[in-house]
Amino acid sequence: MEQMAAAVLGGDSAPFESLVAQLMATANDQRSQAEAVFNHCRDRHPDALSLKLAHLLHSSPHLELRAMAAILLRKLLTPDSDPSSSSYLWPRLSPSTQSSLKSILLAAVQREETKSISKKLCDTVSELASTLLPENAWPELLPFMFSAVTSLDSPRLAESSLLIFSQLAQYIGETLLPHLATLHSVLLASLSHPSSPDVRIAALNAAINLVQCLPSAQERDQFQDLLPAMMRTLTEALNSGQEATAQEALELLIELAGTEPRFLRRQLSDVVGGMLQIAEADGLEEGTRHLAVEFVITLAEARERAPGMMRRLPQFVGRLFAVLMKMLLSIEDEPAWHSADAEDEDAGETSNYSVGQECLDRLSIALGGNTIVPVASELLPAYLAAPEWEKHHAALITLAQIAEGCSKVMIKNLEQVVNMVLNSFQDPHPRVRWAAINAIGQLSTDLGPDLQVQYHQRVLPALALAMDDFHNPRVQAHAASAVLNFSENCTPEILTPYLDGIVGKLLVLLQNGKQMVQEGALTALASVADSSQEHFQKYYDAVMPYLKAILMNATDKTNRMLRAKSMECISLVGMAVGKEKFRDDAKQVMEVLMTLQGSQMEADDPITSYMLQAWARLCKCLGQDFLPYMSVVMPPLLQSAQLKPDVTITSADSDDDIDDSDDDSIETITLGDKRIGIRTSVLEEKATACNMLCCYADELKEGFYPWIDQVAPTLVPLLKFYFHEEVRKAAVSAMPELLRSAKLAVEKRQALGRDESYVKQLSDYIIPALVEALHKEPETEICASMLDALNECIQLSGPLLDEPQVRCIVDEIKHVITASTTRKRERAERTKAEDFDAEEGELLKEENEQEEELFDQIGDCLGTLIKTFKASFLPFFDELSVYITPMLGKDKTAEERRIAICIFDDVAEQCRETALKYYDTYLPFLLEACNDGSPDVRQAAVYGIGVCAEFGGSAFRTLVGEALSRLNNVIKHPDALQSDNVMAYDNAVSALGKICQFHRDSIDAAQVVPAWLSCLPIKGDLIEAKVVHDQLCTMVERSDREILGPNNQFLPKIVSVFAEVLCAGKDLATEQTASRMVNLLRQLQQTLPPSVLASTWSSLQPQQQLALQAVLST
Repeated sequence: MEQMAAAVLGGDSAPFESLVAQLMATANDQRSQAEAVFNHCRDRHPDALSLKLAHLLHSSPHLELRAMAAILLRKLLTPDSDPSSSSYLWPRLSPSTQSSLKSILLAAVQREETKSISKKLCDTVSELASTLLPENAWPELLPFMFSAVTSLDSPRLAESSLLIFSQLAQYIGETLLPHLATLHSVLLASLSHPSSPDVRIAALNAAINLVQCLPSAQERDQFQDLLPAMMRTLTEALNSGQEATAQEALELLIELAGTEPRFLRRQLSDVVGGMLQIAEADGLEEGTRHLAVEFVITLAEARERAPGMMRRLPQFVGRLFAVLMKMLLSIEDEPAWHSADAEDEDAGETSNYSVGQECLDRLSIALGGNTIVPVASELLPAYLAAPEWEKHHAALITLAQIAEGCSKVMIKNLEQVVNMVLNSFQDPHPRVRWAAINAIGQLSTDLGPDLQVQYHQRVLPALALAMDDFHNPRVQAHAASAVLNFSENCTPEILTPYLDGIVGKLLVLLQNGKQMVQEGALTALASVADSSQEHFQKYYDAVMPYLKAILMNATDKTNRMLRAKSMECISLVGMAVGKEKFRDDAKQVMEVLMTLQGSQMEADDPITSYMLQAWARLCKCLGQDFLPYMSVVMPPLLQSAQLKPDVTITSADSDDDIDDSDDDSIETITLGDKRIGIRTSVLEEKATACNMLCCYADELKEGFYPWIDQVAPTLVPLLKFYFHEEVRKAAVSAMPELLRSAKLAVEKRQALGRDESYVKQLSDYIIPALVEALHKEPETEICASMLDALNECIQLSGPLLDEPQVRCIVDEIKHVITASTTRKRERAERTKAEDFDAEEGELLKEENEQEEELFDQIGDCLGTLIKTFKASFLPFFDELSVYITPMLGKDKTAEERRIAICIFDDVAEQCRETALKYYDTYLPFLLEACNDGSPDVRQAAVYGIGVCAEFGGSAFRTLVGEALSRLNNVIKHPDALQSDNVMAYDNAVSALGKICQFHRDSIDAAQVVPAWLSCLPIKGDLIEAKVVHDQLCTMVERSDREILGPNNQFLPKIVSVFAEVLCAGKDLATEQTASRMVNLLRQLQQTLPPSVLASTWSSLQPQQQLALQAVLST
């Protein structure tokens, strides 16, 4: 090997050239032999090898050798992900080799004329420079680039140095600040290069990269005046017919619009106007026009960086909307659409059509209804009034596409929207009728349940009629699936009156429609059953035989989807009608499923996923009777849950793009400089399986125990499965279910001899994993679910937690609060943007509501920890106080104040005398909060006052007077008993009772006690009602002077309270309290003079008298 190395690295260049050529050989053995020699040189003779490659790159006449040398050098001179790997040579080279390499590389850049090699060479230089420049280890580079850029005689060299500059901008942002003025003039000159479009594009790329990495708006502003020249690169390319160059420029400008939209703000109308001209130009290629549209949409979507900016240009929104609607006219009337033999309902739709469709959806979500609806209401009527069917079709598709983004505004104008769509149900062209049905389906989802409640009497009959269109099976099938969308957002009360008609029609379609119609009918039946629940029982006997027939007989490969849908329909119908009705058929159906499960199915068979869901529904329906089938169900389910994601990773700028255009099932995301392609079908199956595991654990409780040891290690790692949100959500929901199943199995002695140590072991596995996942979770909504799951887990196994585990949970809660506060602060920053408007304010409010959900869960978690550990949690509470006390501030939302007060209430209630030290800090807030504008805050505050009155002893005594007056304000408020306020009222009454009970000597009892009695009974807060009414009983039993009043004058009131409480059944008093009340009433009957009894009786209402007589006579 050493001999070969010596020959290769010797003075003659031929052996080295042939080695590099062999590295590119297609024959494996030849290539691997060459690789062995190359790696030996790399490991033993790094200096000689690097210099050989550099000379080859600089001087070889062979194009492919120069290209390969650039690639090999790039690998050797730049640390890949692992700087310690043997292929990274730079740190091992001698200073003189390093110095020679830097010079040779720059000389090669100057010399290279071939564009493709030049690009590879620039990559090598930039990657090396990115590691050297921060250390200031390549001082010659910047002067070289500045002089190269201005060299008028060599456009290729100017282009190369701009390319290097673009790639380096992010590394040398700081270093460049002193040179901004020079850069400005260099870029301005290059953007207007007299002869080379390549230089102009490279300058555009460099300018955009520079703007993105400048640290502040002031510095970015210095480059504002380059914008006209930047836009000119685009218009000049178009004017000279170089659309490929124009498309390159557009892609760069789209990147700028996404990352620095405000850079465009001052010249927004020129820039957007220019883009719309391109989008409107019929003579240009579709690809160019689509990019211009993408640019404007990207600006509209730049909410975080430039909130409200595009809404300032309503005239442009109108023009863009018109362009997009016009794109929807590119649709052919394909015969395949009418014959309806195959699934492709998009037959005849062009790429223009699909871009228009997608962009209408994005534009309306980005700008909202107040901007879009006025524009749409001008264009839609004109399209609907035109003679061409394509225009009718386009108007209805538009309506469906904008519904999600414009839902709030469209709900206010439902009448016009519904009329527009339903009038087209009669259109002579079947594709227009299809589009009208499609719009109803979409509107049912986006404008529900308002649409369902207000227009069911017009929509459902129209859909039923469309199901009769036997000449157009595609219209029939679509009407059936619109029934599904309509019923998903529908109450049984609305649906039931139409069931006879709809179920009847769906059965007709099931028997003699084309396959796609049968599939539509099955899905619709399933949904109708699901929405009408037990009302579906009367149709069960008519429907089930047909469903079973399809399940048993649709065995052909062409019928796979039909069979899968019959399975879905059977299981949903079974759940709707319940176990008793379904039991006999369920057995038969499960036999078929078991046979299927045992057979060999093809990888892409849709039945797999449908079967997973059908089994879980059968389990929900049958409950514990399902246990015998678990051994059949679980193995394949675990297999699906353990699927590895099918991922391909390429470099983001590589030319071998993952070709996602022809494969719908691959989704690509770009992370840094990597592009990741993921096969979504695999992820969806995985998510379904994880959800089903959660269902089984939830439904079977301790019955799920035998599977925990396999399921926990499958799901716990998926808490951090970042490829798919649904997988994470399912894993999160399953955590408490697994713990509960283990705990119940141990308690009920069904855990095969295992004891509580098993629950601890499981809890030690799950809880830390949940806390760690919470720390890394990017989605606020999932963070809230994780806290919710954590809270349930602590409720189940709290006492088993040790101190380090509690410490971890508390630290993570601090982290969640801090992260949330930061997000809110960033949103508040957005409100300062120049174009921030009411619409943006609405969206911000919705985003902040998610944070409230998060705080709510934090409050619950802390409450559980306090209830579990009582006083031993207080050292942690002391640390958290700094986070909690600020939440009481006037500047915080009502929800935050409520949560902070509830946490203190829990501390005071659970820790009693050990909590007295917090009274000074928190009680003033509580008293203040009794007058809060929010009834929820008032309720939490008055409840806390009751707690402090009960446990505070002398610490509370000095505040009794103030507490009474605050409680009085709540109780005496004119609207105190309105539904919003009644909970606060009831808790105030309860707190007043506690002051009477525990601080009698500090109040004027003769006044306060009767005042309390006059508020009874309380009926809103059923928990407090039981406490208060029990307290009243106790006072009457011990003949409390103040409660009975002088000469027993309050007895009639007491008897009527008892009567009302007893009439209410179990709601207002425990059974024990109720029987004590009955005993007291019997005693009164015996001891009171008849005249007093008679007058007490007569003060009751007739139904109370009857109820009391019934109670007392038993």
